[in-house]
Amino acid sequence: MTTQQGTRSRRHYITAGLASMMGTTIEWYDFFLYGTAAALIFNKIFFPSFDPLTGTLAAFATYSVGFFARPLGGIVFGHFGDRVGRKSMLLITLFMMGIPTILIGLIPSYDSIGYWAAVALVLLRFLQGVAVGGEWGGAVLMAVEHAPEGKKGFFGSLPQAGVAPGLILSSLAMGMVATLPEQDMLTWGWRVPFLASVVLLAVGWFIRAKVSESPDFEQMKKSGDKVEMPALVVLRRYPRQVLTVVGGRLAEVTWFYTVVTFALAYATGTLGIAKTVMLDATVWGAAVAMFTMPLFGILGDRFSFKWVFMAGTVGILVFAPQFFALLQTLDAGHVTIAMAIAIGLVYACLYGPEGSLFSAQFPPEVRYSGISIAVQVSGAIGGGLAPIVATSLLNHGGGDPAYIVWYLGALSVIAFVSTALMRDANVARHAVPLAKGGRV
Repeated sequence: MTTQQGTRSRRHYITAGLASMMGTTIEWYDFFLYGTAAALIFNKIFFPSFDPLTGTLAAFATYSVGFFARPLGGIVFGHFGDRVGRKSMLLITLFMMGIPTILIGLIPSYDSIGYWAAVALVLLRFLQGVAVGGEWGGAVLMAVEHAPEGKKGFFGSLPQAGVAPGLILSSLAMGMVATLPEQDMLTWGWRVPFLASVVLLAVGWFIRAKVSESPDFEQMKKSGDKVEMPALVVLRRYPRQVLTVVGGRLAEVTWFYTVVTFALAYATGTLGIAKTVMLDATVWGAAVAMFTMPLFGILGDRFSFKWVFMAGTVGILVFAPQFFALLQTLDAGHVTIAMAIAIGLVYACLYGPEGSLFSAQFPPEVRYSGISIAVQVSGAIGGGLAPIVATSLLNHGGGDPAYIVWYLGALSVIAFVSTALMRDANVARHAVPLAKGGRV
């Protein structure tokens, strides 16, 4: 390889890594914006006839629709990502995420069109979920499959790190409108962050359009190794890999949405902490994660993706009771520390290496489908139910989060065992061979 070729190669995989991160930032801004609005605003806009607790549950139910749509997105976009290519799927999912977000900002309130407002909200949320279900696998694979040997953990962490600025942007946007008089916020203020997504959509398309197709996919296309029905191959030939990834990720996704969505409603509604305090604390936690996620990816490269991820599951078990104890102090500094540790350390330890760890469980021919199905099924179970389950457990405990702590602890044990059963990508660095009979 010539020096010029090596330089060009480095430029290509760096571009792919940054583009995956930037595109993921934009899509997660859209997704998190909805979660924040569901916790703080939507119960008043779309379900005003309910009492506060029931209205919050109803708002979280519409929020959960996006998670239940994710497996469908994983199956559909995983199929075409393995058959047609990674890049084209990323461009399609970007528009499928951005356009519904803009339209959510235009939905009339319950006072204007009654329950049709909630129907429109659910339909648009469903489209968002389908888009995110297809986007994650493609973004991770574009980064990992472009990465040089020995740095797949670092590059695989870049699209994961995009979650942090997405969370920061959405929290800042909602934090700014939260300072408006309540009447202004409920009538027009909450719509501004959703409508502003049009700018991010244009930027995201511009960045992703410049990325070349995944080298692994190009090689697979040249060798004629494509399979006709990737999802069927995954379910028939790799059931253990699917189950271990589902079990491993279940604690991570439940932890995250308990911390950033349920805790927002719990702290402001039950504990009486100001919205701005919680949103600011979330921003600080995400800011820490933006740096620690790549760090944990590098640690995964250097040591083991498995062991870094397993350390994160232990982190949930140890820190979950401390997280709620810090919130209950009602002190802004303690709340910020709680969010910084929960997001910036515990969550980052799980999320940073998981793209490289999970993608190593499947061969290139069915990799997009494999990680998308497994990750999005766990997302539907964990993320989709996390705020609802946590709210119900809090109600059952009479306002005491002890049951939530036990719930999170049980999931962390399941995740630890599941991860221990996974293939160690650091030991077996070559691609997983396609299982016998895999060309369905």
